[in-house]
Amino acid sequence: MSQQDGRTLLVSGGAAGLGAAVVAAAAERGWRPLVLDKQAPSGPVADFRAVDVGDSAETEDAVQQLVREHGGLDAVVTAAGVDSCGPLTSVSAADWERVIRVNLLGTAAVVRAALPALQRSHGRIVTVASTLGLRVAGDASAYCASKFGVVGFTRAMAMELAGQVGVTLAIPGGMRTGFFDGREEQYKPPDVTKLNRPEHVAENIMHVLTRPRGAEIRELVMCHEEEPSWP
Repeated sequence: MSQQDGRTLLVSGGAAGLGAAVVAAAAERGWRPLVLDKQAPSGPVADFRAVDVGDSAETEDAVQQLVREHGGLDAVVTAAGVDSCGPLTSVSAADWERVIRVNLLGTAAVVRAALPALQRSHGRIVTVASTLGLRVAGDASAYCASKFGVVGFTRAMAMELAGQVGVTLAIPGGMRTGFFDGREEQYKPPDVTKLNRPEHVAENIMHVLTRPRGAEIRELVMCHEEEPSWP
């Protein structure tokens, strides 16, 4: 086992998609993955809390419980995310605001609750934004607003926590996950073979988390070579 083995990693949204891929990649390295999600994960996790990341108070309580029970924390990946597509006037206020609560306020709640433990361990945070946090798309106003918010939040945290906690902004393009399930056809990718596999993105995130102390990757854009979301 290397000196990286045995570290404790918290993943929000760790039951599916990119979050589940990060959990699997961490477990393969001997890390202890802790998961926050509305559904139970099927992968190899050390602990799990059923939580709606859109509820900040519930999320912070769950993070604090996990930290107490596991004696600390070495890293956090905020992978929980939702979307609600459509013109602004056709998306209900409840759905639009839920995207903001889960994607942006949920990210902040996880980081806020985990921060004291990460400062003690000189740990790392990886927030998951999107290429739609750097550019816009029509009929995606809630998602773009939330991910632009994650970009700003993470850049501010990198400045605020310099020398205390490593902070990285992960910016993936589209991935072959269930994220696009249930959408109208016009909001689905035309060719899923031109999307990244979540396990490939997860390997890049683990690369960030295993850098030597003090060597930071501040931002990381990850896209399939033929996906048009970047540049």
